[in-house]
This record gives sequence, C-alpha cells and structure tokens, in this order.
Amino acid sequence: MTKTIVSAVILLALGATGGYWWAHHTMPPNESTATSKRKVLYWHDPMVPDVKFDKPGKSPFMDMQLVPVYADEAGQGARVRVSPSIVQNLGIRLGRVERKSIPSTLRAVGSVAFDERLLEVAQARVDGTVTQLYVKTPLEHVRRGQPLAQILAPQWLEAQQEYLTLLDASAERAQSLRDAARQRLVVLGVPEATIQTIESTRKTNAAITLFAPIDGVVTELGARQGATFTAGATLFRINGLSSIWVNAQVPEARVSAVPEGATVEAHATSWPGVPFKGRVIALLPQVDTQTRTLTARVSLENKDHKLSPGMYVALDFTGPASEPQLVVPSEAVIATGERNVVIVARDSDGFDVANVTLGGEQNGHTVILSGLTEGQRIVLSGQFLIDSEASLKSTVNRLGTAQ
Repeated sequence: MTKTIVSAVILLALGATGGYWWAHHTMPPNESTATSKRKVLYWHDPMVPDVKFDKPGKSPFMDMQLVPVYADEAGQGARVRVSPSIVQNLGIRLGRVERKSIPSTLRAVGSVAFDERLLEVAQARVDGTVTQLYVKTPLEHVRRGQPLAQILAPQWLEAQQEYLTLLDASAERAQSLRDAARQRLVVLGVPEATIQTIESTRKTNAAITLFAPIDGVVTELGARQGATFTAGATLFRINGLSSIWVNAQVPEARVSAVPEGATVEAHATSWPGVPFKGRVIALLPQVDTQTRTLTARVSLENKDHKLSPGMYVALDFTGPASEPQLVVPSEAVIATGERNVVIVARDSDGFDVANVTLGGEQNGHTVILSGLTEGQRIVLSGQFLIDSEASLKSTVNRLGTAQ
C-alpha cells in the first residue's frame, strides 16, 4: 500500500513537471509576456489621440478599449501597426503623393440666347409710310442685302433733291456744300446704296428700299404695310446667329473654376455627338440669393445655325492649369467631420494617420495644402469600403489595436 502511494506521488510530480515543460516550450507566449519588455507611457483612444489616460480600460468616447502607447513609439504621432493578414483582409491599396498641375473644370447646364453683340436695329429717323413690306412675319430668317421694306419719306426726297442740285456744281465753295448735303442724307438714314444710285443716275427716288444689314432672324417687326411711322420708331430688329450666348448658373463656391476666357465645350441633345466650341466672356456680378449661383455668359460658335435661343446645352468648362501643387486621389482622404486625415504607409508594416489641410478637388484629385510631402505612400482603399462614420471608426479601431 505504501509503495502504491509513493508511486502515485512520483507520477503526479513527473506529470506536473512535464506539463510545465510542454506548455513553456510549445505554447505561444501570451500578450502580457510579449509586451512585458515594452514600457507603456499612457493609454489613449485612437479616435481622440490627444486625451491621455494613466491606466487601461474602456474609452469614454467610443465603444472600444483604450490602446497603449509605448515608449519606443513616443514622438511618432498617430502610428498603428498592422499585421500582413489584416492588410490582406482589408484589401488595402496604396498610392503616392504627387505634385502636378490640375486644370479647373466644371460641368453645368445653360440656356441658349441671342448674342446681343450681333443685334442690328432699323430705326426710322424721319416720318414716313411703308409702301411695300417684303418681310411680314417675326422670326423670319433674312440674308444680308435682302429687301425688307419700301419707304416713302418726304424729308428723304427733299434731301435727295438738294444733293442732286449740288452734284454738278463746279464752284470751289460748292464742294463743301456738296459734302454737307451728302452727310445730311446719311444722318437722315438714307441707305448708302440709294446715295450711290443718285450719284450714278443723277435721279432721285421717291420710294427707298431698306435692306437687311446682316444674316439673321427678324426678332422684332414694327413695320406694317401701308402704315405710317414717326421718327424714332423701330421698324426691324435683326439678330445674327453666327454665334450665340449661353447663360449658365454656376455655384458660388465654384466661381474660380470659370474665369473669363476659360474654354468651353457644349453639347446639345438635339445634335448628339456635335461639339460646340466657345469661351467664357463674362461672369455677371450678381448672386442669386435663393440658389447662391452666378450667371456665366458663354459665347459659342454657331456657324451652321444649329443652336437656337431657348435650347438647353450641357457645358464643360476648362480653366487654365494652376501652378504645380501636392495632390492625392480623392479616395485617400477621410473626412471625420472634425478633421481630414490621410493614412500614410511607413516603410515597415505600419501606418501613420496624418492630419491634412485640403484645397480644391478636380478630376478625382484633391489638393493638399499641408500635412503631406511629395512621394509619400498613402492608403487608397481598404478602409474606404465603409460608408458611414460608425464603420469608419470601427475600421480605424481595428488598425489601431492589431499587433
């Protein structure tokens, strides 16, 4: 019996010793063993890194445990260490900070209007009567030199007779009188073609024909056949169509993207695949208080008269390229609501969270005013699969606590 008890004690001792040896040599060290040689300076919440705690526990800001900051990481800022398996699971894709010039671009919709610079007005300078009307409907297309109306005006006939009398005078003083009589015809609105006819035929014309001064559209018709008119009355308003204006509403915050002289390409649904080239000729100095927009006036070439007033067109504005600036792909920027950050990849297996100051954004690139340097590697995707602030915090938490 005694021998049996002694044997059992010996076996128990050997089992305990073997178990300790097996556990010590085959099982991985726990976290406390792995980190016991590293000195902890303080604990913090990675989402609020400026607040320090002197002991571990749960963050008062987020639903997560505080993360230790070790002495060998002091002065390194918001650094995190990520194992290769976590990097693979997150699908992290890297890019670089670049320095480049980005032209300012903007897309907007505008409405077509007549180019007021191509407006010609046929206005009566004397009293008269319309004896024959050749263009009888508004918005009728006319060609340069096309007859518009035949006018009978007593003052015109009187001025013609005076000029005709002086045409053949040979006296020295008659030259100056003749020039004054011709100038009177011009001031009274007699067409140049009529004056030249008087000089060549030596005959006056009781009825004078008005001709279209340009190619265009009759936008206002004030003359009626058989009707009389008084001096100052508008008989015809003709707008050219070789170029047109487009008035586009530009958001107040994007005004810098459409400087005067910026090139524009327009597209109309009525003419698919046909581009219309132009440029910004003015940014009207008045802000719509309801929409917070300004009107950009664009001049487009319209030689074939394909665009008509009232149409809507899509406009692509391209401003001059800026000086080279630091830029990153816009997907690299994380906006938390309180700050903007970019995650920078270190040469080792870790990442830094860099606070950045943002400039403008164009063509999928964002200008960085401060916080990064050219050539740095940055994270482009992985954590950006999240689509809410809560999942963003969760992903940053995973990055911050992985060892």
